[in-house]
Amino acid sequence: MQMDATDQQIVASLTSDARASYADIGAKVSLSAPAVKRRVDRLRAAGVIRGFTAVIDPAALGWTTEAFVELFCTGRTTPAQLAVMARKDPAVVGAYTVSGEADALVHLRAADIAHLEQALERLRAEPFVTSTRSMIVLSRLIDPVPASPPTGD
Repeated sequence: MQMDATDQQIVASLTSDARASYADIGAKVSLSAPAVKRRVDRLRAAGVIRGFTAVIDPAALGWTTEAFVELFCTGRTTPAQLAVMARKDPAVVGAYTVSGEADALVHLRAADIAHLEQALERLRAEPFVTSTRSMIVLSRLIDPVPASPPTGD
């Protein structure tokens, strides 16, 4: 899909505030609310915008312990198998196949070390996981979502 500068501005606006009204976005990009809605509908149909979601502060829910876990798997483990494993565990917030020694990298979030250990044991119990290597996050330097919308253009 070919995106013009206006589409890019609309995507940027929705990225910073997915609850922005079409009228508010239209005021920023010099379009009417119905014109913005048509563009958003087109971007959704093309798969550029896959959905809208709420971003939750894990600390507010008490999930303050994070770790990245490298998974080492048997030779015939597929990305689909890894995806099934990752989706069934609520402590998994991200999972990726990677290059290098490990076969996959899993991002875990837990309430505390004991909860993290339980999540690790669930990963290790998978029949295709041969070993793991864990790194516990000490501090988060950059949040994946800006704390406030960017100012200016």
